Amino acid sequence: MYVCLCHGVTDTDIRRLVRSEGVCTMRELSRQLGVATQCGKCGQCAREVLREAVQDVRDEAVCCPGLAAA
Repeated sequence: MYVCLCHGVTDTDIRRLVRSEGVCTMRELSRQLGVATQCGKCGQCAREVLREAVQDVRDEAVCCPGLAAA
């Protein structure tokens, strides 16, 4: 689903960035993808997707410690 129409950012883009780059704050997300830097309407949705993605990565690290080292 599109989260930020101004910059064409999807929830998949955010989740991928959390996994590959370790992004875990809105500031980092905004710098990397431009989310919430133009009209700002996507800020709340982007924050929620970011929170879920970070939590998913943390949960996987607890359940499968080998993933954290990979």
